[in-house]
Amino acid sequence: MPRPQGARWAGLTSGEAVIHEIRIHGRGGQGTVIASKILAKAFVEEGLYATAIPSFGFERRGAPVSAFLRCGDTEIRAVTNIYHPDIIICIDPTVSRTVDIFRGMQPNGIWVQATSKDRDELDVPETVRTLGLCDAVGIARQVFDRPITNSIMLGAFARASGLVSIDTLQEGLRSTGVRDAGLEQNLRAIERGYAETTVHHIT
Repeated sequence: MPRPQGARWAGLTSGEAVIHEIRIHGRGGQGTVIASKILAKAFVEEGLYATAIPSFGFERRGAPVSAFLRCGDTEIRAVTNIYHPDIIICIDPTVSRTVDIFRGMQPNGIWVQATSKDRDELDVPETVRTLGLCDAVGIARQVFDRPITNSIMLGAFARASGLVSIDTLQEGLRSTGVRDAGLEQNLRAIERGYAETTVHHIT
């Protein structure tokens, strides 16, 4: 299976190992942990190594939840929580009011945010070089009639990062056992998240 190309996976051709550490922030009931598992499966479909790490936080509905994921072109042995991510995906527009989602973020990172705000309305840290913005809640209300944003934000991540394709995300989704109308809704949600994400490259 062909591997991803481009600057984000430069190590695949240079001989240097490339490991990305991803932290996903959301709230209980939004599918934060499921999103990490789908994304891990997508990376495997891309021919890479990936491991999803158990969530950290209270999983009661509405409470802040984090999930962790490592991916790369070499075998991954670390299973600890991620304290210095180079990629942050926030699938909830409000969780950053109570949680420092940027804590420990590495320089030149990627931030993918569920929000209806424009770039100029956000306080973007100096560690962020690529910013992906998606009105995931608005899309979710149209697709699901409720604010479940995880599959939408996976599409947004694919658009902002270039690390996975829609096809492999959809294969990862199918592997979760979602069927029938729910599957079709989520497949469409991934496509809309990808199509309706605005990407900013910050200098």
